[in-house]
Amino acid sequence: MKYFKKIIGERIYLSPINSEDIEKFTQWLNDFETTDYIGRSGSVVTLNDEKKYLEEKANDIIQFVIITLEDDKLIGTISLNEINHLKRKATLGIFIGDKEYREKGYGTEAIRLMLDYGFNYLNLNNIKLDLIEFNERAYACYKKCGFKEYGRRRKCEFINGKYYDVIEMDILAEEFRNSYIKNKNIY
Repeated sequence: MKYFKKIIGERIYLSPINSEDIEKFTQWLNDFETTDYIGRSGSVVTLNDEKKYLEEKANDIIQFVIITLEDDKLIGTISLNEINHLKRKATLGIFIGDKEYREKGYGTEAIRLMLDYGFNYLNLNNIKLDLIEFNERAYACYKKCGFKEYGRRRKCEFINGKYYDVIEMDILAEEFRNSYIKNKNIY
């Protein structure tokens, strides 16, 4: 598949989505090991569903695939959703679909690249996210990236017969001070 190095980091780059990626996304979105952690295990996703979703959301979100620099391997996806340019806010979404690349820092790097892009190129001021309380690895990653917990919605996610809290976190532009994008021309 053909990918484009829009945002380059140390070990990965973020590329616009390729239409051929839909099959891989559909595979990941039908795997409990992925969907339990993002609250989507109750959904059945077909190729047509995923294609339609991506087409409908194309103008409303900024979405990239996460690709390894070493071998151009697709390992996940990251996006900014619910973008409000007037209020300068957005919601971050991410998952590492390829199980071999989880818990190895790729998600942290992708988030830092997206925060750099969101704050320094899109002029956002607040980026938030939600996660399910049992997703301790994501919570640790988000804290490492500078997100702070600001609230909880109690027992609102039902997964595998049990209710869980959703933790709400955000980060402000003033709290994000580093530069992670390696292919910037102006610093």
